[in-house]
Amino acid sequence: MAAKNLEELIKSTGNPVDMLRNSQIGAYVYPVVAAEFNNWRDEQRAWRESCVLFDQSHHMANVYVKGPDAVKMVSELTINSFKHFPVNRAKQFVPLSYDGYVIGDGILFHLEENHVVFVGRAPTANWIEFHGTSGNYKVDILKDDRSPGNTMGKAVTRTCYRYQIQGPNAQQVIEKLNGGPFAEIKFFDMGTIKIKGKTVRALRHGMAGAPGLEIWGPYEEREEIAAVIMEAGKDFGIVRVGSRAYPSNTLESGWIPSPLPAVYTGEKMKKYREWLPANSYEASGSIGGSFVSSNIEDYYMSPYDLGYGPFVKFDHDFIGRDALEKMDKAKARRKVTLAWDSDTAGKILASVLNPPGENYKFFDLPLANYASSNYDKVTLNGKTIGFSMFTGYSYNERKVLSLATIDPSINPGEEVTVTWGEENGGTKKATVERHKQLDVKAIVSPVPYSAVARETYAQGWRTSKA
Repeated sequence: MAAKNLEELIKSTGNPVDMLRNSQIGAYVYPVVAAEFNNWRDEQRAWRESCVLFDQSHHMANVYVKGPDAVKMVSELTINSFKHFPVNRAKQFVPLSYDGYVIGDGILFHLEENHVVFVGRAPTANWIEFHGTSGNYKVDILKDDRSPGNTMGKAVTRTCYRYQIQGPNAQQVIEKLNGGPFAEIKFFDMGTIKIKGKTVRALRHGMAGAPGLEIWGPYEEREEIAAVIMEAGKDFGIVRVGSRAYPSNTLESGWIPSPLPAVYTGEKMKKYREWLPANSYEASGSIGGSFVSSNIEDYYMSPYDLGYGPFVKFDHDFIGRDALEKMDKAKARRKVTLAWDSDTAGKILASVLNPPGENYKFFDLPLANYASSNYDKVTLNGKTIGFSMFTGYSYNERKVLSLATIDPSINPGEEVTVTWGEENGGTKKATVERHKQLDVKAIVSPVPYSAVARETYAQGWRTSKA
């Protein structure tokens, strides 16, 4: 009898690690948006040198929580403080399991009194929906799921479009759209601008290493608004970014997007696993990389491991608080960028031209991830000291970079080893061809790697200065 939920699926397969390491779901897809509008090299270059338009309308879920308990509920699901969370403010939202490990993250917007919306990936969206529909909260939940990876020719409809105008010339483009200067919006606060006579809500944000705005509005206006933005930005070098280049911007700006959600173990999590269907993200997602353990909990991340330490506030009750308070954060791993040796990276890229049997794991450009959650082992003197979790190529830096979490005793400038590829020729994932593993030397480097991002972002989780 086929499994109906995640709990049944784990029991039928025996070990969630085996299930996820051989999943057939493939890599994380950024759907609907064209792969390239120009070419991915110029699209990457534009967010550093001029201005870009990011289209975030399709790859994330929107979960609207409305009702008298809306803020109360979300506050009980995250490490963040809600002492100062007025309407028209947003925050990074980081929920934990009962054992204190990260389920996911995303952005929470306070749209109006008793009304918030979470925007982000499936693990956190599912966790919010579960508590909103099964908990004792006076809320209504509307989940607008991400667009399908393959639309099969069918029309896609969302509750809203979501764009970002980013880059060093973003301010000039926004002022032209607005018809002149607009009221300053503080970092992660919301305001409004005018676009073709329409009042458009905006979040002060930054993803590409320079400040900009995230805007949203009715989905049926998406094409009109995009066209107006591109027209306003043509004198300032604006470039529309496709789905191929878009996810690689985090290599420079420092966010690890997809740690494995810590939901596969624990008696307290059983009810949730029974709620999650057998085709959910958590049930069908994949683990890829050279780190291998039969214990699924070895893949779990604490908020400190991912650089979210500045967000942890014990001024409220939240799921996972007791376990988190008992953790020794001084022993937690530290988020870094690893700058790969270019000669060895070139050897990986060139291996597809070598005779069969000599190839290394295919390295796609600009993003090389081939699973939902990526865990390549990082070693020093033969000892595993952490994980490389998001890997790709930056045309701006002319470098292969990966975002990693490693032992805190390892200092910037030290050389470590990343093992690229999987054991024994590779797992049975659809994205994995037969290949050889290869050790790559890498230099431990700052996060964010981009100097512009380090110097202009508000102090906090990206900069590790809060």
